[in-house]
Amino acid sequence: MLYHLFMALAGGEHYAHENVLFRGVCAALFCFLLMLFALPKFIRQLIRYKLGDRPEFDHASLNELTRDKNKVPTMGGLLILAAIAAGTLLFADPLNFYVQMGLACLIWLGALGAIDDWFKLTAGRRSGTRDGLKSYEKLLFQSGLGVLLGYFIFGYGKTNFAVLGWASDTETIQSFRVLAVPFYKEGITLGVFAFMTITVLVITFTSNAVNLTDGMDGLASGCVAICATVFMVIAYLVGNIEAAGKLLLPHVPLSGELTVLCGAILGASVGFLWYNCHPARVFMGDTGSLPLGGLIGYVAIVTRQELMLFIAGGVFVIEAISVILQVGYFKSTGGKRLFQIAPIHHHFHVKGWTEPQTVVRFWIAAAMFAGLSLVTLKLR
Repeated sequence: MLYHLFMALAGGEHYAHENVLFRGVCAALFCFLLMLFALPKFIRQLIRYKLGDRPEFDHASLNELTRDKNKVPTMGGLLILAAIAAGTLLFADPLNFYVQMGLACLIWLGALGAIDDWFKLTAGRRSGTRDGLKSYEKLLFQSGLGVLLGYFIFGYGKTNFAVLGWASDTETIQSFRVLAVPFYKEGITLGVFAFMTITVLVITFTSNAVNLTDGMDGLASGCVAICATVFMVIAYLVGNIEAAGKLLLPHVPLSGELTVLCGAILGASVGFLWYNCHPARVFMGDTGSLPLGGLIGYVAIVTRQELMLFIAGGVFVIEAISVILQVGYFKSTGGKRLFQIAPIHHHFHVKGWTEPQTVVRFWIAAAMFAGLSLVTLKLR
């Protein structure tokens, strides 16, 4: 692995934190170039196997606006996941616990998304519908992943910090239990049940929120790239004891390697955006959106910045809340709609914004949320 070469050049494992940001940038560039050159051939294979999307909405005007998206190949998320895995394994420490759990999250949610996409495509060929996995089935598997991640992350922090040499540092030993609160110096100490509950909620929410955002050319991939950049910085800071101390962040030893994972997400998302921007040549499908959202949520959990995620991923939060409000309002009023259609990006599209206008304006909003989240690191 290139990780070992970097360590040899840096002077050994002790200096891993000093070049982790550089390795993160290398992972981003590697994944971007991999996507840039490999995706055209992959798109041709998707076309060959007739894995084309058939967008259908409960809104006649929106169906008319999106009629040109019919049969655009989907499941491009498979290559996104392959690029992220390759970039992470090349430039991060493959024996790092947090890296291993991140890759497990990638595989778990990637498989879930691929099964959902495949069911939609194969069922659609037979019946003309888009039936994939049921909502409760996806939630069950997402929640199961959240339980496993929460259990192992909490257990790793509790039993291994002392073994790794931090037994005398009480603050460091307890850092894995602290829920950081934006604008507030002191965090909230969590027990195992609260930790696992928050992990389940974050994984399921972010995974589904990114999935809901993936409804226009380049919207989800662009917003994921922006959010991944924020958590690339946060992972670096939290993994560095001096930087974490200066900014009053909980220091989580060995979590700095997630800087590389975030770099890989950034590079793969931007590389995908090259072909996913309007007019899109390929869609990521649930195969890409579910694991991308889950990975960002996972990094937020490890770095203890779950609440920060709701600022950095503000666009995802708005998209998810718009769906929740729409469904709740529809049921409580006997069929009336709060928005023309949800998620909210479709509402603006139907109201007169062009698709490129909607996407770019949401990117701007995502960048503003990202800037605000980084500012909160200092305002404590």
